[in-house]
Amino acid sequence: MERVSNSNEMSRRVGEIMRRIHRLTDGPITRKKLLVIVLVLIFLILYLGPTVMKSLWSPEGSLLTSQNACHRNFINPFQESVNDYDAYLRLESAATLSSISHNFVPYIGNGLIGMALEHDSHLNIKYGRTLSLPIFYHPLYIIDDYDMKESTLVEYTRGIVHRFQCSSSGIRVSYQYYAHRTIPSLFVQEILISNPLNAAKTLQLTTPRLSDWPTAVKQTIKLHQGVDSKEYDVITGMMSVPDSEDVIAVSIVSRKIGNTIQVEAKDGLDIMILTTVQYSKPIKKTAYAKQKDVVEKKAIEEMEKVIALTGDRAAVRNLRDNHARVWQGLFYTGFYISDSKASGAINGDQINATIYAILSQVRSYEHEEHIKINTKSEILRTLTYSEGCYGGYSTLDALNLWKPLNSLESLNNVASIWLLTLEKQGCHNLLRAGASGVNQAMILSFGSLRFSNQHLEYNIHPSKLHRDFLFRRVNYGNMTHVNISIILQEDNKAAIFVALDRSDKTYYACDAGCLDSAVQLGPYRKYFPVKLTEPLTAILYITADKQHMEDLKHAIHVHEVVEAPAHESHVIALHKHGHSLGGLNPLFWVSIILLIVVFHLFLCRIIMNEFCDSSTSISYKRLYNKA
Repeated sequence: MERVSNSNEMSRRVGEIMRRIHRLTDGPITRKKLLVIVLVLIFLILYLGPTVMKSLWSPEGSLLTSQNACHRNFINPFQESVNDYDAYLRLESAATLSSISHNFVPYIGNGLIGMALEHDSHLNIKYGRTLSLPIFYHPLYIIDDYDMKESTLVEYTRGIVHRFQCSSSGIRVSYQYYAHRTIPSLFVQEILISNPLNAAKTLQLTTPRLSDWPTAVKQTIKLHQGVDSKEYDVITGMMSVPDSEDVIAVSIVSRKIGNTIQVEAKDGLDIMILTTVQYSKPIKKTAYAKQKDVVEKKAIEEMEKVIALTGDRAAVRNLRDNHARVWQGLFYTGFYISDSKASGAINGDQINATIYAILSQVRSYEHEEHIKINTKSEILRTLTYSEGCYGGYSTLDALNLWKPLNSLESLNNVASIWLLTLEKQGCHNLLRAGASGVNQAMILSFGSLRFSNQHLEYNIHPSKLHRDFLFRRVNYGNMTHVNISIILQEDNKAAIFVALDRSDKTYYACDAGCLDSAVQLGPYRKYFPVKLTEPLTAILYITADKQHMEDLKHAIHVHEVVEAPAHESHVIALHKHGHSLGGLNPLFWVSIILLIVVFHLFLCRIIMNEFCDSSTSISYKRLYNKA
């Protein structure tokens, strides 16, 4: 009985609501009704419109085409890396898939060779600080089909660029490109084609070509690969050095494949194209004939060695893993910054893209196969000695260092000015150590962290600490990794937390001025308040010498130390929400203002009506009484 009663009550309420709606719409449309309808429509458009449009056009909310579904299947394994800015996804043809704000040119490099992964890209070799001298040999093999939709993904932490192609007929193609880290002369292209159709498919290939290289001489040789022999192109020529009469002898050896390939029904095809590049230092033209033979011989010998290393699938996977392991080690020391929606703010996507671009310009000497033991030991010693690095203000505030990376030219320009800045700001020793040293110097520069006379100091003005930061595994000597976190608290004040990943001795830290007792560091985070001193000093000091830290108290010479004030709420709101109005959408405030204006117009209208009605009534009564 109770359930029936509840049901009747619900029906009665629904009926009452429907009657009220009917009364509202019944009769002529008055101005008030029209205004209410308009306001409701504006509300629906402002608040529900974006959500509806997103659901209609996003891949998750719409019916996916087979090509978009194909791309999503390719991209899904990398989605977490893309979200963490450890990878960059550029969607070129898959229009219904969501894109990200920046357009970074997909790039590979290992300090000896490099190239942008566009469809008609050419190789580049070292000139000055960067890989900016073009070699007009275009080495890419690409399936050339107008029906293909394409996307490109750069995997920063493994140094691999992936290209995905999907055809409406069902053909799927994936590419992997990398300039090998342990074998720096080697450029690898891996192509995997899948044909799920019931018929064989013949595909057209864009093949390597020469462009503006008049001195290049091309020949074809056969090299043994197991029991078979394959054809390889050998291209040798000279390149002029800009602003000089010198030349560079260059030789390239690459696998030769025809411009069509056939994939059988319900089958796949796995192709690996190896390219080796050797070149001389700048030489006189008279020495070219001799150097030409030298670099050509080296390139062929290097190719023979690589062929011997890639006899089966396991060997190919091992070759790729050796390369990826070096890149993963480079990103072991890293940096995190919380996202900001403020206009012009530098965020993690641009930071990681820039780090990757700079590291691609520098060799990893200590990981290369032919490095001598003595040279490797010297490099490792250099990495443990960072005295004087970094000597400037935070590079996060240097806008010239964060130019767009949307073309090969702009990428080379950004890399050049970065390496110049680090060199002139006391990091020259780290730069000589190669990619590991460059990465360490860049991380130090983000926070203006500086190794100075037996200690590491964090030089930054407290007013800059309005976002969360993490300096991950900063090398202190050979056996110690320091983690420094800056976390914004609920009261809008920043706090410092320090921990050691590993250590070979006891380390201590103190905050600005070092007036408080030294705190021993360990694997668990230790808290330090952010203090403001007069005159301005570093906000944190770390050292393994406790007596040195005690002496700092008397050597810093500050006469005022106070806790840094909280950041203003509108500054925090600007970074969190993109505007200083708090967490609500600006459309909300526009709507509120609009409603307030409309309310006051109604109020004025009511007052005027009452006043006019009252005036008319009084006049009428006066005339009536006189009569």
